[in-house]
Amino acid sequence: MNLFGLMDVSGSALKAERVRAEVVASNMANSETTRTADGGPYKRHSVVFSAMGDGSFGSSLLQQGGIGQMSLPFVGTSGAAAAPAGGVAVSGVIEDEGAPLMRFDPQHPDAGPDGYVAYPDINPLTEMTDLMGATRSYGLNASAVQAGKGMLASSLEILK
Repeated sequence: MNLFGLMDVSGSALKAERVRAEVVASNMANSETTRTADGGPYKRHSVVFSAMGDGSFGSSLLQQGGIGQMSLPFVGTSGAAAAPAGGVAVSGVIEDEGAPLMRFDPQHPDAGPDGYVAYPDINPLTEMTDLMGATRSYGLNASAVQAGKGMLASSLEILK
């Protein structure tokens, strides 16, 4: 992988972690939302990541070797990959299908006939842990981008 590949991989991770942090913020903001447009309480969302590119050893070897569109039967793919190997992409944002928390509050406007209100099953501790992980990962990838920029600048200095 060259230095520009490092930038691509870190850039894809920065995008993915930004989405993760936004989803956590949305979960925290809606932790007390008892009625949504669908009629029920807010449901916790989670981000699903996936690896970009084929990721197999054969395709990585072909990329590093500079072999173009050659089709090899033992690899099972052509030499050109659709995405840089090693990157990360957001596959989707899924809703938690768990049951809501039921709290007794007969004065609440969304209370049922039995006096219970359905609240989202969102644990602030879990959300803060996810946010800390996203923040740390974002910071580390930003540092990797800065290091790559420094290496590129040093390479240009050598060429002068």
